[in-house]
Amino acid sequence: MKSILIIGGLMGGLLAAASCASTPVERVNEAAAAKLAEFDRTDDVRSCISSRTINSLTAVDESTLLVRVGVNEYYVNDLTSRCNGATGNSNRFEYTTSTSQLCRNDILRVVDNTGGFLTGSCGVGSFVKLAPKAVDEAAQ
Repeated sequence: MKSILIIGGLMGGLLAAASCASTPVERVNEAAAAKLAEFDRTDDVRSCISSRTINSLTAVDESTLLVRVGVNEYYVNDLTSRCNGATGNSNRFEYTTSTSQLCRNDILRVVDNTGGFLTGSCGVGSFVKLAPKAVDEAAQ
């Protein structure tokens, strides 16, 4: 009986060590990261933006959103908490507001498109307007 307990104890220790070693790797949406790299942050920081003007919310990673409004206007949003599953290929964002605006501290839900189940949620941060990076004339 003692040998079974020892083996069980060893297995439990190995499982605990394996769970510590297998921390999830945060995925990065390379296309969104490349798009974000085309811009600089401005001093124009907003608490809310009209939800009617939002064309897309694209996760760069699980902590950063690229928000496209209008035709070619972009904001970056540094989420207040990590948004598990935000960069998943088959996931989408959902949110409910009491106004026609998406605001800081509103909650985004990450929903799996195939099964319709919730994979994560996170708090919206401030919206920082982006401006195209200046072209370096010396490089031309």
